[in-house]
Amino acid sequence: MRAAANGVLETLLCLCGNRDMKTNPWLKLAALLVLLATSVSAAESTPRHLLIVGQGSDGHPPTTHEFMPGAKVLAELLKPHKDVHATVVNGDEPWTDGPKLIDQADGIVMLVTQGAQWMQMEPQRHAALKRLAGRGGAIVALHWSVGAKDAKYIQGQLELLGGTRGGPQRKYLVLSTELKRVAPEHPILNGVGDIKVHDEIYYALDRVPGIQPLFTSRIEGKDEMAAWSWERPDGGRSFGFVGLHFHSNWQLPAYRRFVTQGVLWSLKLPISKAGVNVDIDSKKLELNGVLPPLAGSEAGKESKKASPAKQ
Repeated sequence: MRAAANGVLETLLCLCGNRDMKTNPWLKLAALLVLLATSVSAAESTPRHLLIVGQGSDGHPPTTHEFMPGAKVLAELLKPHKDVHATVVNGDEPWTDGPKLIDQADGIVMLVTQGAQWMQMEPQRHAALKRLAGRGGAIVALHWSVGAKDAKYIQGQLELLGGTRGGPQRKYLVLSTELKRVAPEHPILNGVGDIKVHDEIYYALDRVPGIQPLFTSRIEGKDEMAAWSWERPDGGRSFGFVGLHFHSNWQLPAYRRFVTQGVLWSLKLPISKAGVNVDIDSKKLELNGVLPPLAGSEAGKESKKASPAKQ
């Protein structure tokens, strides 16, 4: 489209000459429209720069909270999408180049420990995240990127993500559950049904008005929000999902599709009605050369007997 627009502009110049272009208001308007179409086309064809931030071990048992491997899986799932350029980085402290990287990004996905604290503990990082939100950027938080142990971080994350947890209301449970869709028509849920899964679910979340719950899990007699989207007042989008405690859950196509589409939606990119293709080489899902047993399976239960979940 850009080449075609340039061709039209060159034709106008040849037919009318520079002098006529300067004196004829209609020709000037036509040239302006051609240039506008060119700039819009260029903007649409520029890939979104996505920063995927993982971290190393936080003391959880192997196969859980595998945030750097999870970040790499997500980057692999996004490779077919040429309108996304994903960069995976390690956000372990001190993450001194973080503010600069955030300022260069159109969106961020966090796979980190105590995400609410991580976002705010370094003032320049927090300011960069606010700038990202201010320019309509995508903000995505997965699993322990939602919330912190200290309640003082609740408000700061709420303002950017829309949902969080911290302090005395911080609740979590490892269970076999069925994630039930709340808004099946939402683009993030295209091609995704209800999901039976064994996972750790954070619940009793704080939330801002106006967020859209996407999945709920039945816990203690209540339908607890486990995932949400939020069209923020600043024009940007946020997406949160408290699942993915177990790395093996990346083996579930529905999980891969749901998370991938959450990222694409947050970047304001289209999602097909049937859902995106999330086929992946199983070797990309391995940990140290081994595909971990699916959480909740008999093999998975045996490997977790001596390793209860902790926070």
